[in-house]
Amino acid sequence: MENFWDYRVWGGVNLLAVLLITLLLANILRKGIRFLQASLIPTSVLGGLLLLVIAGCYRLCTGEIMFDTVFFGGNGSANLEIVTYHTLALGFIGTAFKSAQGKLSPKRAKEIFNTGVTTVSTYLLQGITGLAVSIPGALIIKGFFPAAGVLLPFGYGQGTGQALNYGGIFENEYGFSGGKSFGLSVAALGFLSASIGGVIYLNILRKQGKIRIMNGSDKAMRSEEIQGEGEIPMQESIDKLTIQIALVTGAYLAAYLLMALLGSLLPGMRSVIFGFNFLLGVLSAALIKGILGLLKKGRIVRKEYVNSFLMTRVSNFFFDIMVVAGIAAIRLSVLQNYWGIILVIGAAGLVVTFIYNHMVAGMLFPEYRQEQFLMMYGMLTGTASTGIILLRELDRDFCTPASDNMVYQNFPAIVFGFPMMLLAAVAPRKPLLTLLLLIVFFALMNVLLFREKVWEKIRSGRHK
Repeated sequence: MENFWDYRVWGGVNLLAVLLITLLLANILRKGIRFLQASLIPTSVLGGLLLLVIAGCYRLCTGEIMFDTVFFGGNGSANLEIVTYHTLALGFIGTAFKSAQGKLSPKRAKEIFNTGVTTVSTYLLQGITGLAVSIPGALIIKGFFPAAGVLLPFGYGQGTGQALNYGGIFENEYGFSGGKSFGLSVAALGFLSASIGGVIYLNILRKQGKIRIMNGSDKAMRSEEIQGEGEIPMQESIDKLTIQIALVTGAYLAAYLLMALLGSLLPGMRSVIFGFNFLLGVLSAALIKGILGLLKKGRIVRKEYVNSFLMTRVSNFFFDIMVVAGIAAIRLSVLQNYWGIILVIGAAGLVVTFIYNHMVAGMLFPEYRQEQFLMMYGMLTGTASTGIILLRELDRDFCTPASDNMVYQNFPAIVFGFPMMLLAAVAPRKPLLTLLLLIVFFALMNVLLFREKVWEKIRSGRHK
């Protein structure tokens, strides 16, 4: 029998409480300190950095790892990685359940498609940049992992969860000591790049008189934005929020069963399969959402069970936990020999992401180039929420299509980005070949992205 006063019973609860309390503390600091408010650094990132500093001070004073003390059950460091792993998928599942509103015009469909292709092209460029640094870096730094640079698009382009996933694969399958912490450190630098780089760019535009940063208080939400027509009531015998969480966790259970099945059929690919927990979770959510739609169409189910407002709250909750836990899980001690190359990779990632997305926004989105650029830059160095934070400084009410581009670009981005994820699994064995393939793939994606301009040049060449 378990004793309820045992820390094994309380360790997980204590860990979750500390993560949430740190988020509250970070929010208070961000609201109260003007410098932090002006920096646009997300509260979850600030919370993770606070925990990282506190844990570092604790180790300097006691010689122990704070999260591995009995207060956290003796294995809090491992649990932080587990929390990051699961909340990534749960957040994506919640996002997948939200309904798409309205029909798209051909012009808007093209802009959304171009946004998705830009996302994948940036992933590829980040991968090329990271490998171009890490491959020669392995010749200089003894014992360094040559394929470490391929973690740049996962840390910058896809965020904390995927950086942990692939860093874990490299660490467990290919012997990259500190691979998880390396990936998480790159992700943390990505958030800082989004915040610092975005603020500097906004201030430059404001001083040049090219933009006027929007100010004003947030408007109260309308009732129809919270409770849609034909939905189940907020409260009856079961709370509406409980149903949203049940749908998300049910989809994740279906994803786990699918991953377990694929893992038994392909045991050599088990680590890679479980690294795609978020993608299989999204597919499971889409399947359940489709089944609910068919049941409603057949009048077997008469009410709408999915509420977009609550699903947004659920997914944002999981993403906030993911970021603060992921940064707190960084083990600084295992990276003491790699900080130089981590900073070089991070700085190079910032520069290429900034320049490439600024060029694309100017060429393909001239009607709202600044809004599109800030949204893409923030998303491709941090997360979608970071992109929204930067976008709101220019477009508080989301009058431009930039925010919709970010939401709907996920499908083309997943379709075209999946091969890059497979290439990343090849990188530890053949880093040079992976670099070459990424360059070829990047060239092809840019031909697709600038297809109209390429076609115009071909036609003009024929007429000469």
